[in-house]
Amino acid sequence: MDFGLVTVAQAMMGDPALALIVVLTLGATVVNGATDAPNAIATVVGTRAMGPNAAIAMAAVCNFIGLVGITMISSAVAKTIFGMVDFGGDNHAALVALAAAMVAIIVWGVAAWYFGIPTSQSHSLIAGITGAAIALQGGLAGVNGAEWVKVIYGLLVSTCLGFGSGWLFMRLLKIVCRDVQRAAANKAFRWLQIISGAGVAVLHGAQDGQKFLSLCMLGIMLGVDGVAYSDVNFPLWVIVLVSMTMALGTAVGGRKIIKSVGMNMVRMDQAQGFSACVAACFCIGLATFTGLPVSTTHTKTTAIMGVGAEKSIRSVKWNLVGSMILTWVLTFPGCGLLAFAFTHVFLAFM
Repeated sequence: MDFGLVTVAQAMMGDPALALIVVLTLGATVVNGATDAPNAIATVVGTRAMGPNAAIAMAAVCNFIGLVGITMISSAVAKTIFGMVDFGGDNHAALVALAAAMVAIIVWGVAAWYFGIPTSQSHSLIAGITGAAIALQGGLAGVNGAEWVKVIYGLLVSTCLGFGSGWLFMRLLKIVCRDVQRAAANKAFRWLQIISGAGVAVLHGAQDGQKFLSLCMLGIMLGVDGVAYSDVNFPLWVIVLVSMTMALGTAVGGRKIIKSVGMNMVRMDQAQGFSACVAACFCIGLATFTGLPVSTTHTKTTAIMGVGAEKSIRSVKWNLVGSMILTWVLTFPGCGLLAFAFTHVFLAFM
């Protein structure tokens, strides 16, 4: 089937439901750029390696590069999300359920952004489509357990490996640099931190961008052809469109989350910021190329916690960490129930 830009544009003009799906998916991508992407460069700003405006601009560009560049090599995460749920054989109902999931994701993400809480858009996306599929199918028949279990693996990678690698990289860095003069080390780490922060932003673009790319393509397939093929191929124009949308969200909404993660959680120096970025790159990169949908917010914050804990457990502001963990825990049932309710409401009126 042809999923070229002209074909899809013509289908959108003739099908309001498809047009709504594409708009809502791009809206959710903007929210992701505003709430999740700033975590990639939060430590770069928190340690004064870069100013907020320059760092946000760098993150926006790197998000774009990451989604376009890495997706051309591997779309493993997108394919995991694509196969996670089944909205059934009724094409119209499937589009309505997908729209309901997108609305739930946007509502949850905007609320988190408003309060400056770095909630995971990855978790809300997974919860949203799962809640919508359960509502549509009347049970768990619409949930693919073989793909959904990868979420659990992703949680282990982002939590345990994120914290452990942050602690380990910081410890190794101290050993390697124990004889280096502090002034020279700080100058080098400033640039290394900028480079590693850019790397986290690139990988965020690939990891989180592919999730929304997958849902956008799912909506297009259902709207244009009425079938969601398992051997999905992502047209370049869709990849570029989602990349630009995420970059826009990063550019306009990053300051609140940067303050929560990069400045309030742990007071860090240049070396610690570099270690946190390297740890996050390692974990997110591993997950991206193995198809595990991880939360970049979760991974970066646990890496920061690990770096802080290497110095002293007391250096981490655990009350702030506790509120973030509570938000993550509530995201799955909260956003899932929102999507479940919105699906029933939308089906009643559409």
